Amino acid sequence: MAIADPAAVTMNLPRRDARDKLLGRTRFTVDRKLPRMLHAAILRSEAASARIVKIDVTRAKQMPGVRAIALAEDAPGMHGIGIADHPLFASDVIRFYGEQIAAVAADTYEQAQAALRAIEVELEPLPAVLTMAEALAPGARLIHPGWKNYEVLFEGGARGGNVAWEATVIRGDIDAAFARDDVVVVESCFRVGRQNHVSLEPRAVIATYEDGRYHIETSTQVPWTVRNQTAKLLGVPASQVHVTVPPVGGAFGQKFDCTLEPYAAILARKAGLPVRLVYSRQEEMLTCLCRENAEIKMRSAVTREGDIVGREAVVLMDCGAYGGEQIFLTTMTAHTLMGNYKLGSVKAATRAVYTNTAPNGAFRACNGVYNTFALERHTDEICEAIGMDPLEFRRRNVLGDGDLGATGQVFEGDVLGPMLDRMAAMREKSPPKKDLADDRLYGRATVVGTWFVFVGPSAATINLNADGSATLITAGVEIGQGTMVQALPQIVAHELGIHPDDVIVRNADTDAAGFDLGVGGGRTTVSVGAASKAAAAVVRQKILETASELLQTRPEGLVLRNGRVELAGVEGSGMTIAKVVQRAHQVTGPVVGSGSFTNPGVAAMPGCAAGHFIDAIDIPVFNVHDCEVAVDPETGHVEILSYKVVQDVGRALNPRAIHGQIQGGVTQGIGYALHEEHTIGEDGCIRQNSLETYRVPLALDTLAIEIDLYEGAPSIGPLGVKGAGEVPVMNPPAAIACAVANATACRIQQTPLTPPRVLGYLLGREPAVELPHIADNWWDNVLMKRPS
Repeated sequence: MAIADPAAVTMNLPRRDARDKLLGRTRFTVDRKLPRMLHAAILRSEAASARIVKIDVTRAKQMPGVRAIALAEDAPGMHGIGIADHPLFASDVIRFYGEQIAAVAADTYEQAQAALRAIEVELEPLPAVLTMAEALAPGARLIHPGWKNYEVLFEGGARGGNVAWEATVIRGDIDAAFARDDVVVVESCFRVGRQNHVSLEPRAVIATYEDGRYHIETSTQVPWTVRNQTAKLLGVPASQVHVTVPPVGGAFGQKFDCTLEPYAAILARKAGLPVRLVYSRQEEMLTCLCRENAEIKMRSAVTREGDIVGREAVVLMDCGAYGGEQIFLTTMTAHTLMGNYKLGSVKAATRAVYTNTAPNGAFRACNGVYNTFALERHTDEICEAIGMDPLEFRRRNVLGDGDLGATGQVFEGDVLGPMLDRMAAMREKSPPKKDLADDRLYGRATVVGTWFVFVGPSAATINLNADGSATLITAGVEIGQGTMVQALPQIVAHELGIHPDDVIVRNADTDAAGFDLGVGGGRTTVSVGAASKAAAAVVRQKILETASELLQTRPEGLVLRNGRVELAGVEGSGMTIAKVVQRAHQVTGPVVGSGSFTNPGVAAMPGCAAGHFIDAIDIPVFNVHDCEVAVDPETGHVEILSYKVVQDVGRALNPRAIHGQIQGGVTQGIGYALHEEHTIGEDGCIRQNSLETYRVPLALDTLAIEIDLYEGAPSIGPLGVKGAGEVPVMNPPAAIACAVANATACRIQQTPLTPPRVLGYLLGREPAVELPHIADNWWDNVLMKRPS
C-alpha cells in the first residue's frame, strides 16, 4: 500500500472554532443552562487554622428557595495524588482560609448566598503555620497530625510531619566531587512566589442526577479524573458518573484536577434537580490552585575548564493545606533543575511542604518555570566565578547524544547544541537593540531549558461516515490550545487521505470515549494523536481491503488521496472514499477503528530516584531563549527590547499554531517574571483577590517574538511531533532575570522583578535571599536515611 507523503501533513490549518469564539457564539460551561436548574454556592472558612466546634444549618434550611445543603457527612471520602489527604468538606478542623465548609443549592444564586450567611459556624482558633520555614521548624505544629493514617496511593515517597512528600535523586559520588582540589564551589539561593492562571472562564459545572447516575458537564482538562474522583468521594462505582466537557475557556493546568464537580453532584442528588456551580473571580483568586511558591538552595562543583563534576540541590514546594498536584510535581526537579547540562554526579531533594494556606496545583510547565529561572541564574553565577563566557559554558555543557541525565537515562540526539547555534545565527541577523535603551541600563542574556511531554494512556475511535468524512471520538479536551481542532484532524486526515476539515472531532464524553490521562503537559498531540493515528490506520486498512475488491487491485497498489482511493501513481483514478464506505456498509458493515497508546517507558539508572512518579522522560523538549532589556535606574522599570525563541518541536504539523503557542507562552512567562505574584497575609488569606490587585500582562507589556522552529529531534510522537504548548513559558523568567542581572550588575535571586524590587536591587536595599531553614548539609534536609 502506498503511503501519503509525510510532508503533506504540514499546513497552517486555521482554527475551525476561531470565528465563533471571536463573535462570542461558543457556549462554554459557564454559558449553559438547564430547565429548573438550581444555583449553588460554597460556604468558606474565614480562618486559616481552627477547630470546628459547631455547624448549624437549621436556619439556612428554612431560607426561601433553598433546596439542598451538603456537609462533610455527605462525602466522607478522601482524595489526593500519591496520598489521600484531602476531604471534600472540612469536618473537624480548618486548614486554610477559604476551605469549604458547606454547599447550598437554591432557586437563585442570591438565595444560595443568603442561606450561606444563615449557617452558624463556631470555630476555635488554632495557631496558623503560614510559611515553609515555620512548617519545618523543630517542634512545629502538625497541620495533619494523622498523616500516618492516610491511604497511600503511590509507593516510594518519604513522608513525615509537615512534609507531605519527598522525592530524591542520587547519582554518582557527590562527596568526592565537592572534595576535589581543582573545583570551584558555587552556591545559590532563590525564592519565587505564587502565580494565578487567570483563565477567562472560571471553574464551572452543571450536575444532574437521573436514573441512578450522575451527569457532570464541566470545564475541565481531565474528564476521567473527574469521573473517578467524584465516584470515590461520593462512594459510588465510577460507572455511575458520566462526564462531558463543552469547549473550555482556558485552563493552563488549573483544571487538571477534580475540584468543584463533587459539590454540584451531591447537591443535584439531594435536590433532585440540575445544579449549576460557578466560582466567582474572587473565589478563583483565593482558591486558585496556583503555581506554588518555592525556595531553592543549590550548589555546584565546577572545574576552571568549565566541567560540572557535581551538583546538589534542595527544593521546597509549598503545597498548601493538602498535597494535591505538588506531590506529583516533586518529580520534575530531577528533569528541570538538574536538567540542561551534563553532570558528573547529582544529589537533589524536592519536598512538598504543608502550610495553612490555600492548596496549590499545576500550572503550565509547572515547577519547570522557576527551576529554569534558578538553574540559569546559577549557571551565570558559575560563569562569573570561573571567568568563562556564559554562551561558551552552555555550549560546552548542554546535554547531547549519549549523555546521562540526572536519573541516569541516556539522551538521544544532539539537540541543544545545534539550537544554540541557531540562536547565534538569529542574533547575528539582527543587531543589538542597545540604542533603544537610551540612558537606561542595557542587558542581554541567552538561556536554555529542558521540559518533557507527559505521555501516558489515551484511546481513540474513528467512524468513517457514508459521505467520506470521519468522526473522531476521544476524551481529549479543547482548552484553547488548538490540538483538538488542528493537530488531531491533520493527523487523522493525513492517514485517511481526506482534508482535515472533513474530520469531525467529538467533545469529550466518558461514556463514549476510552480512558485518557487528560490534557496537560504537552501530551495531547503526542498521546491522543498517537491513539488517533492508530485508529485511523485500522480504518485505512478496512477501506483499502474493500476498495481492493472493487478495483481488482491489491491493497499495496492503492493510495488514499484527496478523498479518493486511487491506483498508486495514477492521479484521478479509482473512486471516492464515500463510495467505498457505502460498499463496505453492504458487505462488512460500518467502517470503524479504534486505537490506543501509552508511554513505552525510558530506562533510568536503577536505584537513582526515590519517590518519583516519572524516573525518566520519554520525550524531552528543549528550548533556547534570548532577551534584551532596558532597566530604568530611576524607577526600576524593566522594558523588554527584543525576544527570540528557538524551540524544539519534533515536527511542526501546524507552524502558525505553534507560533501562537510560543507568543502566548512567552507573554505568560513575562507576567511571571515582571508582574505576577500572590502573597499571603497574616490571616492566611491571599492578598490579591481580584484583577484590580493582581497584575497580569497587558497588550503594551508584550512584543512580537522572533521564532525559529527546530525540527528533527528524536520523538516517539506520531509523525515525529512533540508537544508545543508547555515549553514556551519556561524560559522567560530565566532570560529576563539574567538580562536584568547583566544590566544592573546585581545578584537577582527572586521573582517577580517589579519596579520596586529592581530599584531595591539598584539601591542596595533589597535583602539577599537566605534560606537558613535549608541546612548546608544535604542529608540534614531529608527524611531518607543516609547509606552507611
